[in-house]
Amino acid sequence: MRILMFSWEYPPRVIGGLARHVHELAGAMARCAEVHVITCSAEGSPDVERDQGVWVHRVDPIGPVTDDFLSWATQLSYGMLARAASLVSQDGAFDIVHAHDWMTSFAGVGMKRAYATPLVATIHATEWGRNGGLHNATQRRISDIEWFLCYEAWRVIACSRHMQAELASIFGMPGDKLRVIPNGVHPEQFQDADVDMARRMYGLSDEDNVILFVGRLVNEKGVQLLIEAMPKILHYWPSALLVIAGQGPYEGELRNLAARLDLGGKVRMVGFVSDEARNALYKLARVAVVPSLYEPFGITALEAMAARTPLVSSDVGGLSEIVRHGENGWKCYAGNANSLADGVLHLLHSPEVAERMSAAAYHDILTVYDWRAIADRTLKVYEEVLREARHAEEAMFR
Repeated sequence: MRILMFSWEYPPRVIGGLARHVHELAGAMARCAEVHVITCSAEGSPDVERDQGVWVHRVDPIGPVTDDFLSWATQLSYGMLARAASLVSQDGAFDIVHAHDWMTSFAGVGMKRAYATPLVATIHATEWGRNGGLHNATQRRISDIEWFLCYEAWRVIACSRHMQAELASIFGMPGDKLRVIPNGVHPEQFQDADVDMARRMYGLSDEDNVILFVGRLVNEKGVQLLIEAMPKILHYWPSALLVIAGQGPYEGELRNLAARLDLGGKVRMVGFVSDEARNALYKLARVAVVPSLYEPFGITALEAMAARTPLVSSDVGGLSEIVRHGENGWKCYAGNANSLADGVLHLLHSPEVAERMSAAAYHDILTVYDWRAIADRTLKVYEEVLREARHAEEAMFR
């Protein structure tokens, strides 16, 4: 099978979980298929390379430079479409086109219409969900493009039952068009993490009881609630230290919040971290926290589980499906800093409970969230689509 994927981010360009999802999914599929990924260019990376068996093609937006994000995304999609058409002219048609999120909509639909190639889409999050509704023209336009991609796709993959229900509700999608396939993680990457390197790099001592957040610094990730929870956590556990790994537009507000709460050196914002540093931070952390207000899936929860780090998460979205309260993690009320503090303190004060839950979480990683199994499930969706496409074509000529 010859597969073409579109994704606006792919390592080393990593903005959020989408890059890691496409990277791991494509790599797992490359064991048994020819996989091409077309993505945005990244400084220092070649235009074409072979990465874990995947052909990666990096392109620039087509057209004049613009500061308007919507225009930039559209021009990037046109650049992706041009490269895809070039690949078809060189080596023949693809069997399946797989577009990830709205920024690749026009490239995916363009390939479908130009070459009659069946289109599959994965929607990782919606504009409506991220913002709790649509409040301006830009958000409405993005939501329209999301709907357009879902309408044009033969199948739409969601990463959780929560996301499946959201797509059905917002876009009126029929249930037989939707499939649920979760994200995954490679647990082996955490086994040899260099904890001492992370301590030296970020100035951490053996006495620091690290509470870790990893992710984009945006409102919906709920980092502000974790900062607001710190005074209570420190009252009952003075050696706690909050480490925030990530970057994003909310960083300034978070720094100001920590200063207003007079948290001093008890909140450390370390910015973007490499995979190696991230893995080490998970390994040395006493508790990992995913305090999201909106979360279609929550891949950082899987990372904590794979590192065997005790996990506290908000009871929202896809996290509600991953975390079983008191079994493989601890849930708190979304948007409630006091509940979040109580969850963290419970795991700090009950190491035997934390260890038991971490063991159960690791078992889930090995049995449910393995990338090879996820790739196989995705390939079965492709095969299902191809069978239906053949039957439809045969019916036209009867």
